[in-house]
Amino acid sequence: MQQPQTPHVVVVMGVAGTGKTTVGPLLAARLGVPYAEGDDFHPPANIAKMTAGTPLDDDDRWPWLDAIGAWAHERAGLGGVVSCSALKRSYRDRLRGEAPGLVFVHLTGDRELIGDRMAHRAGHFMPTALLDSQFATLQPLQPDEAGVAVDVSGSPEEITERAATALQGLPRPA
Repeated sequence: MQQPQTPHVVVVMGVAGTGKTTVGPLLAARLGVPYAEGDDFHPPANIAKMTAGTPLDDDDRWPWLDAIGAWAHERAGLGGVVSCSALKRSYRDRLRGEAPGLVFVHLTGDRELIGDRMAHRAGHFMPTALLDSQFATLQPLQPDEAGVAVDVSGSPEEITERAATALQGLPRPA
């Protein structure tokens, strides 16, 4: 008899405006696992800084990444989906340090499409003015990192289906 496969703990990553907060819950529902909103792990000082249009620095990000990593660690063997920009390799390494076996779904798209989406969303603390700094910081997934890149053109449901299909091709955690 075949043993059931252990679900991944997935980080939905990408620059602001790619749809992490929209696709993340849809992907979690599709995979049958809980979802956590990465922005909820930010301390109030980080949100105030971003709301004021000031990019975060690494010292701002380390406690945030550690909190997300702790959540992911608790979900190991159970599965889960969490949104987190995870723009730099060092950030992803930090997350994996807390929760080995994480896989990443990197939501990708061109600057014009993402900027347009950001300009039309309401009630989010991240201003469109910070998008260029996000693209400047972005280090795409490397070949030795477990994960997939998924284009964000199309509907949230189409993006989610592409992500779920791509994840099926990754080895399952032990």
